[in-house]
Amino acid sequence: MATATPTGRQAAAPSGGYWAGVWRQFKQRRLSLLALGVIAGMALVAMTAPGIVGTRPVVCRYKGELYFPCLYYFNRRWEPPIFNKDRFRQRYPKNLKAKDPESWALWPLIYQDPYRRVDENEWPGLEANPIGLQGTPSRRNLLGTNQDGVDVFAQLVHGTTIALLVGFVSMGIASLIGMTLGAIAGYLGGWADLLLSRLIEVVLCIPPLALILAALSIVDKPTIWHLMAVIGCTGWVTIARLTRAEFLKLREADFVMAARAMGLPWYRIVFRHILPNALAPVLVPITFGIASAILTESSLSFLGFGAPPPNPSWGTILNAARANWGMWWLVVFPGLAIFTAVLCYNLVGEGLQEAIDPRLRDAGR
Repeated sequence: MATATPTGRQAAAPSGGYWAGVWRQFKQRRLSLLALGVIAGMALVAMTAPGIVGTRPVVCRYKGELYFPCLYYFNRRWEPPIFNKDRFRQRYPKNLKAKDPESWALWPLIYQDPYRRVDENEWPGLEANPIGLQGTPSRRNLLGTNQDGVDVFAQLVHGTTIALLVGFVSMGIASLIGMTLGAIAGYLGGWADLLLSRLIEVVLCIPPLALILAALSIVDKPTIWHLMAVIGCTGWVTIARLTRAEFLKLREADFVMAARAMGLPWYRIVFRHILPNALAPVLVPITFGIASAILTESSLSFLGFGAPPPNPSWGTILNAARANWGMWWLVVFPGLAIFTAVLCYNLVGEGLQEAIDPRLRDAGR
């Protein structure tokens, strides 16, 4: 709240710090704020996917113990061994009561599986999923089924986890590499800057998709984690260049000179004083990079080089449409999901860029 001064003027309210100011500027961009809300909703879907759609109980009581079979969808090793020992064969509704009449379970909102077709009467009164061109969107299968009868809505919901995981993990790796190399080049200068700058230029000359395909060809049986690592190890260049530029600018600043005069070690100056001040502009390419990573993973999956089956990647669903283009729902719905995710991350990055850069902020007025 503003307060009156002895001269009759009103003192401005405290700004609350740099990041508070950035957030205030970001909130003024309604479209970017809406995109951030959509991303938050996607993150919520990714974390709660087994509770939205699946064929395994979220939680159940079986033979006097509580179990969480739904964790299977996050990691197959997390499925309780007792259900394999008792030969459930992925069919929980009938087996729970047949093998333990006292059992109970809390089920997902929609009984469909992202990995396989649901059989007839697997859930009491539920018909088998249609296959091929018969699997058009319906009340039972909201977004239709693929050629094998697997529910597309279940694949899209669980594919959200893979999409966000690819974006955040790969850009986490890229940020670690890019910020480290950029900080070393910008702070040390000299031969270190020369060598790292030449390395950055060499990597820039190679098309990213070709580099990723070449790296994946070395791996015997690539998994989704290999894909994340490869995308991260090839997407650090822009972050490194921007970090280097910020360090070149800040290493001669007064607060850095004062830290050197106090005898602080170089790593403390770099990570405690320079890096926090150089972080704000670096967040913008990281945000754009997440969108690029999602698009790259979807492209690789569409080409058959992405997440191996039966991972329910959005690009894998698109790839399934190549066998029969008459199944339009295999193109439209995953295409909309990819478009929405990439658009929202780009809008957030654009809003963040305008909120951080005063020149862009003033130009938008």
